[in-house]
Amino acid sequence: MTDPLRALIKVLDAEHAAVYAYGVVGARAGGARAAATAGYEAHRARRDQLRAMIRARGGTPSEAGAAYDLPFPVPTARDAERLAAHVEERVTAAYLELAAVADPTLRRLAFTAMQESAVRGYGWHSPITAFPGRARAAAPAPAVTPSPSTTGP
Repeated sequence: MTDPLRALIKVLDAEHAAVYAYGVVGARAGGARAAATAGYEAHRARRDQLRAMIRARGGTPSEAGAAYDLPFPVPTARDAERLAAHVEERVTAAYLELAAVADPTLRRLAFTAMQESAVRGYGWHSPITAFPGRARAAAPAPAVTPSPSTTGP
């Protein structure tokens, strides 16, 4: 099993990075500024919750970095949307380790956080296929309606 304190610190680090990235997203979001603000606030609240949980378990929460390297330049609103989607995917992945701890409270937290990040991430990019990476299935053939036979026995 995964060490709960170590897993909490790992997701806290992901939340620190998400808060930073959403600051960049908000600065470039254009018409999506409300969504950027909502994402920023959600990650900030989760970050604060994690810090309190780590302290309650006798740990020392990590501090946010002064700056974080972004995965790509963000000069446009479209790039900001891509960054937000990327951040949500990374945060979701970070919570996977927390989902593996034995403590059911932490597992519920992980599942809730992953669901919230997945929903936010979905809102930032185009619709996804049911099975990403697979070709879209061909449309089903039209149903054949039997007709009376013109040939008899």
